Formats: sequence, C-alpha cells, structure tokens
Amino acid sequence: MHPTAAKVQERLRARGLEVDVSVLPDSTRTAAEAAAACGCDVGQIAKSLVFVREADGEVVMVLCAGDRRVASDRLGLRPATADEARAATGFAIGGVPPLGHDRELETIADESLRRFRTVWCAAGTPHAVFSVDTEALLAALPGAHVVDVA
Repeated sequence: MHPTAAKVQERLRARGLEVDVSVLPDSTRTAAEAAAACGCDVGQIAKSLVFVREADGEVVMVLCAGDRRVASDRLGLRPATADEARAATGFAIGGVPPLGHDRELETIADESLRRFRTVWCAAGTPHAVFSVDTEALLAALPGAHVVDVA
C-alpha cells in the first residue's frame, strides 16, 4: 500500500472508523472514474472538495455526492487552488480524504449522501479508496454541518 494511503487508514482508525483502504489499478480521480473502479453508483462517491469561504478566507471541506455539484455561490465559497488544498489538508486534489487531514477543517456534508447506506471516499492518492457506512462517516466528522450543498 502507498505510504500516503496507509497514513489515511491509520488516521481514520484513530477516529473510530474501521475501514480497509484499497488501492485500485484504475484512477479514482473523478467521481465517474471512482464509481467505475469501485462498481458503485456515481452518487455513492463522496467527493472531498476543498473550498475557501469568501467572507473570511477560511478553508472549508465540502463532502458532496458524486452525482451533484456544490452551489458554491449560494454557500459563499470559492474552489481552493491546488496549492491551497494541499496546504490545508496535506493531500493533492484527486486523493483528498473526507477527514484525517493535517489539521481540522470545518466540514459541510451533502445531506443527499444519506440516500446511500455506504459511500466510497478517496484515501490519499488518486488510486486509493475506502468504503464506509454513511452515518458512521458523518458521525466521525467533528462538528460537520449536514445540509443541501447543491
């Protein structure tokens, strides 16, 4: 297993999520690629997207179902640059996990993820993923706001 994926697995387990990170031969960089590689519905891909709040410049993590888009204007957010995302999370875009970042981030979770019992998430690299019970994931996110993000 790639050292970054192993680090994510350790951090998730420290947060009480007993998950097994898988490294897949196919890319999981996009929701469509991830769904094809995992054999699941595109909506079951929990995209971990990094934004910056326009009001104060704070970095915010948004978890969004793979079949939806974040209404960033309505939420007062702008997409983080690749450098901002890496600086805030410790991971490159395309492999950012939903939690286990280098520092705690405010997190907004898409309520539509609850359509699914299980979701799939990035685990640190464009080829590493893990599946997790949706409610267990939401419970492991410190102070997450579960709202309609689309």
